[in-house]
Amino acid sequence: MTLLERTRYLQSAPDPVTLEGLQERIDSLVDVLSEHGQLYYRQDEPIITDGEYDGLLNSLRALEELHPVLRRLDSPTHRVGSAPLDGFEKVAHPEPMLSLGNAFNADDLKAWYDRCLKRLEIEDGRPTVALTAELKIDGLAVALTYEDGLLVRAATRGDGRVGENITQNVRTIGNVPLRLSGTNVPRQVEVRGEIYFPKSAFEALNDSLRSRDQKLFANPRNAAAGSLRQLDSSVTASRELALFAYSTGPATDPVAPSQYDSLYRLREWGFGINEHARRFTSIEHVVSFCESWTDKREDLDHEIDGVVVKIDRIDLQEELGNVSNAPRWAVAFKFPARESSTTLNDIIVNVGRTGMITPEAVLEPVVIGGVTVSQATLHNAAYIMDRDIRIGDTVVVKRAGDVIPAVVSSVTTTRDGSEQIWKMPSECPACSEILEQLEGEVDSYCVNGACPAQFIRLVEHFASRNALDIEGFGSKLAVILVEAGLISKLQDIYSLDRDALLALDNFGEKKTDNLLQGIEQSKDRALAHVLFGLGIRHVGRTTAETIVGTLPTMQRIAASSAEELTAIEGIGDVIAQSLVDWFGREPNKILIQAMEDAGVRMERSEKEATPSGDDAPFEGLTFVVTGTLPTLGRKDAQDFIKQRGGKASSSVSKKTHYVVMGDNAGSKADKARELGVSIIDEAELLNMGGA
Repeated sequence: MTLLERTRYLQSAPDPVTLEGLQERIDSLVDVLSEHGQLYYRQDEPIITDGEYDGLLNSLRALEELHPVLRRLDSPTHRVGSAPLDGFEKVAHPEPMLSLGNAFNADDLKAWYDRCLKRLEIEDGRPTVALTAELKIDGLAVALTYEDGLLVRAATRGDGRVGENITQNVRTIGNVPLRLSGTNVPRQVEVRGEIYFPKSAFEALNDSLRSRDQKLFANPRNAAAGSLRQLDSSVTASRELALFAYSTGPATDPVAPSQYDSLYRLREWGFGINEHARRFTSIEHVVSFCESWTDKREDLDHEIDGVVVKIDRIDLQEELGNVSNAPRWAVAFKFPARESSTTLNDIIVNVGRTGMITPEAVLEPVVIGGVTVSQATLHNAAYIMDRDIRIGDTVVVKRAGDVIPAVVSSVTTTRDGSEQIWKMPSECPACSEILEQLEGEVDSYCVNGACPAQFIRLVEHFASRNALDIEGFGSKLAVILVEAGLISKLQDIYSLDRDALLALDNFGEKKTDNLLQGIEQSKDRALAHVLFGLGIRHVGRTTAETIVGTLPTMQRIAASSAEELTAIEGIGDVIAQSLVDWFGREPNKILIQAMEDAGVRMERSEKEATPSGDDAPFEGLTFVVTGTLPTLGRKDAQDFIKQRGGKASSSVSKKTHYVVMGDNAGSKADKARELGVSIIDEAELLNMGGA
């Protein structure tokens, strides 16, 4: 019978009456539920509803409660937790779980590789020693022991030699196999991996804790640690932890000849492995791979803090051996620090272009990732209260890529009683207007349209690269021109007087002429850029492009009702009402007319129009561009796709129709092959698009 037929039979069959029949029913339920679990966790293709799965699970649980002696070690009812423990017993690892040496830059990584080659007596530079590079998951290392395919023990790393028995808790984690599947499973094998908290699940957990006025977790790793070390495993079961397996430990039979092959053997057995692992024959390519993830890590739904690089062949690993606490054959390429602790000296508030009031931390300067940080965002008053952040606290500050540094938590154990609780001011610091908190929002706003701080931010935004892109018009110039009285309304940008500019300090003829030229050139920007530049609340760059794709002129956009706007795919009620409200205000009507009179483009350009018919050969198709294309840049290729009615996505999924692959394509091409997505090159893309 098929899985679905067996499922339907178990849903309708009468309860057995003999002990033998009960065991058979329990075995059938365990096997069917395990197969459904694999479809859900490994393939993301469930064939029954969650309710149907829960119904079968409840049937199994009821039988096991009546006959606990019949409960199997691989029963999925372990996923919901068991009776609370009094404490965790200690477990000695059969082989130590060693730590890793660190490499902080390309030179460190190459020096490590050279040491490996020298010890192996291999001539430097010969590509005979392959390397495997894997993302270093920021979670908790665990060792899982399987006997005859069944999970019998799970232990934390501990001090590397002795850990804690957390079997009961690990069994509740949905993607941890309770029984290994596939072939070539040793009679006994230890699997090592990292248990982590996905970012999305972590945020949902903190939202839940916040709604119950409970203390929040500082970061996903802390949340994973706290969840795993619960004496009540039902608490662990309620949290969406996951596991990436990365190696095998002691085993009664050889697993694979190389690290890279062992990863795919682990996947055959039912484990999740990190899809971004790669095998290389050149240390230079490894360096490029490691460095590329320094910025890309923010795109992942899990935290990583580096890349682990290993000599690929197992026999060479054994030949290289270990030092006292680390293997010689592996090293961790560590990303620049993104977090550090410092003192919070004060909290001030800034006024944004929409009037939103944002608390900002004034910090004792600290170097994070090579950059000195003295200020960081605190998001809003609720964020500060939830995390009990006080002036004078030692705080943890995080800097991720180009994102503004943020205070993520306070270190309460360092308090001496001098710290001060902060409260959001009741008035705008720039204009003294009483602040308002809009219904359903946590942020406070200054609703005074004449607030000078808001206007400076709006001018800065209008001139920014993604809006009107006025060359030479930065944030400092916005302050100078507004404070000098040369710009009091947004449209004044297009009537700036040359002599008045020359009269300002540090304004020579060349600087003035360059600025005026930049302003003149901005008049021909795309309509979507103009719409975005107006600073309308909730209208970001992508939203502006979506609107302009349907409505070809500023006049049409301004005249549209909320109902007409929500008819555009991707435009919801909040955005629509924001647009209607903005265009309904008299000063904004005057602004639009003045900009049109000044010659600013108020109609859609040809390349912004949504194509149709013969002009839309890509209509209904989703493309992902990856790697370096021989002629087109990535953005040009994406524009080529959009101009022909297609959708250019950044990630590969089952909904992707084509992956356009260039050189050094990486993981997206591998993902496409795994999902059976068609892969084409640039020439095929151009040919399909009629170029």
